[in-house]
Amino acid sequence: MRWDRWLLAAFLLPLSVAAETVVIKGSNTFGEELGPRLIDEFQHKFTGIKVELESKGTASGLAALLAGECDIGAASRVANEDELRLARSRRIRLHSYLIGYYGVAVIVNESSPARNLTNAQVRDIFTGTISNWKDAGGEDTPIQTYIRDPVSGTYLGFQELAMERKPYVESAKSFRSYAEIARAVAADPQGIGYVGMNATQFAGVHAVTINGIVASVLSINEGMYPYARALLLYTIHPKEKPATRQFLRFVLSRDGQKLLEELGNARRYERSPFARTAPW
Repeated sequence: MRWDRWLLAAFLLPLSVAAETVVIKGSNTFGEELGPRLIDEFQHKFTGIKVELESKGTASGLAALLAGECDIGAASRVANEDELRLARSRRIRLHSYLIGYYGVAVIVNESSPARNLTNAQVRDIFTGTISNWKDAGGEDTPIQTYIRDPVSGTYLGFQELAMERKPYVESAKSFRSYAEIARAVAADPQGIGYVGMNATQFAGVHAVTINGIVASVLSINEGMYPYARALLLYTIHPKEKPATRQFLRFVLSRDGQKLLEELGNARRYERSPFARTAPW
């Protein structure tokens, strides 16, 4: 190959990759905050690669992936048997990338004697069946619950994880962020709320254990802590575009995992018989 042709080919190759668009459809849990932030950071680092996001639920994303309408199906659960059966019928080989976990910690005021709650107690407190701390390991005082606002994906997410999809108690006070919930609980000795994993460090609050299990990266990765669910990105493995692989590598990189943690989620880690801790 002539030198000038080699230079032209070397110049055009990265441009062809950068010109690609990656389309992601699926989970509201992924799409509410984590997905947009990951996409912003990715596009800042890899200028020219466009990433489009649509969040209408896990089922919608996997259906779109199987129909060839997107490159990545974002999911906050594993593909169910119906979805796997459909993939097999279409001779499609699905591949999943575990990117981390959506986890929620339950916090109380630091002065509260409550240190552990059962999952049944948490359900009953947030639905209003238990309205006094004396019925949940505390003093004879009324309970005030603090929750996310109804437009938040977390509002529904906590109902699914902790409340058997039952309605919240009418007296619950709602906020637009975990930080606001943490500040409200810190100011209220009778308060209880739920926050992302990173908000447990707020002054004036402490996270209760659930069924004796502390909310941590380790307990979530080991499947022990109840208020967590896997976040996965599905692809059709043989059809992954270079730009799609680039985005996946970024999400699984230290930078991507750091951002995931900053937003209150739990990072993933690879289990190894020779490692006693997470790799970072």
